[in-house]
Amino acid sequence: MAGNSIGLIELTSIAAGFQVCDAMLKAADVELVLSRTICSGKYMVMIRGDVGAVSAAVEAGCRSGDFSVVDTFLIPNVHEDLFPAMSGTANIGELESLGIIEAFSVASLIEGADAMAKAANVRLVEVRLAMALGGKAFASCTGSVSAVKSAVEAGAQAVARKGLLVNKVVIAQPRPELLREMI
Repeated sequence: MAGNSIGLIELTSIAAGFQVCDAMLKAADVELVLSRTICSGKYMVMIRGDVGAVSAAVEAGCRSGDFSVVDTFLIPNVHEDLFPAMSGTANIGELESLGIIEAFSVASLIEGADAMAKAANVRLVEVRLAMALGGKAFASCTGSVSAVKSAVEAGAQAVARKGLLVNKVVIAQPRPELLREMI
């Protein structure tokens, strides 16, 4: 399957999550990336494919999920660093400066992380999605101080557009122990 687009639906109901996942997969030729429970009692479904297929699948999932839908997105050309950062396989030798954005929803955070990676010459370190976080999510990046500041601003703006920004931080010259604690 070709396509570098992703879509996600975040739901308040676990049962609706299974129903939405099924509706999304039946609606278009998409690949299932994630379908799982997240804190606090929510569910998320992420798919991948070409823009048209992902758009059709997200629309079908939203119709199926109805009032259970918390947040959604479609990212047409997802940044290549996003998946290694989500899976904990990002290869970061050492931290230069460190930027972090924190969000109240998984969907808005992934949009913010993609915006971070696209805005400046940074590497995504980690994208943590609502596991043992009370339903929140955060993303971190590293690079030069100026690049990290630009990336954090872009990511924070993407999350803030939905009113779901918790916090944003830039740390110049972080201690090396922080990287061990992150991944």
